[in-house]
Amino acid sequence: MMITTVLIIEDEAEIADTLLYALTAEGMHPTWVMDAKSALVHLASTPTEFIILDVGLPDASGFELFKTIRQQYDIPTMFLTARSEEIDRIVGLEIGADDYVTKPFSPREVVARVRNILKRSQTMDNAPELSTQAVSQAMAASDEGSKNTPFLLDEQLMKIAYRGHDLALTRSEYLLLSTLIKYPKRIYSRRQLIEQVWTSNHPSDDRVIDTHIKSLRQKLKSIDADDIPIVTHRGFGYSLAS
Repeated sequence: MMITTVLIIEDEAEIADTLLYALTAEGMHPTWVMDAKSALVHLASTPTEFIILDVGLPDASGFELFKTIRQQYDIPTMFLTARSEEIDRIVGLEIGADDYVTKPFSPREVVARVRNILKRSQTMDNAPELSTQAVSQAMAASDEGSKNTPFLLDEQLMKIAYRGHDLALTRSEYLLLSTLIKYPKRIYSRRQLIEQVWTSNHPSDDRVIDTHIKSLRQKLKSIDADDIPIVTHRGFGYSLAS
């Protein structure tokens, strides 16, 4: 069985040691670096399957480092944030992180979250591309109430196609859009959507949903600029266009 390689970017030795012990005990292969510069050097030379990234680093913002990493690598990433800094958690999710954990944390919880994210990521990576013919056939086989939808949702492969084109979605975007697709006539409040996307550690600021909706709309618009499939119901929430 392949050993999962994890990069820990954390400047506090005590926290890093705890993570190193917990991940190693679960059969993973963690490496610890203390700053952004060392992290980039490591990533350039060593295959890495997961990143645990502290928001506060001595030589750079964890958010800025994350953006730099994402320009070159598509590696699932979990942020570590201080309990009192709610804004850190919101920003981390908004820019595309897969999860966040607040300090102090349970090492066992971190390991469980890493495994869950890797499992979802590997499922999506191994999913075959959907051909236009396959999309058309699947839509034709849909029931009467949903056969005219421009979306094709494959929950087993965790993929969504829009007008025959596969969408490149983050985990949060996939969960958000799939929720809307399943019940296209239902209006979801922001809080209801948060509960669908984040099963724990819910962001307290509902506006994080607005950011993800904006990102989804941009991706959909790049395929069909004339369609507006996600509808805003002011004062209520969002739904798919009927």
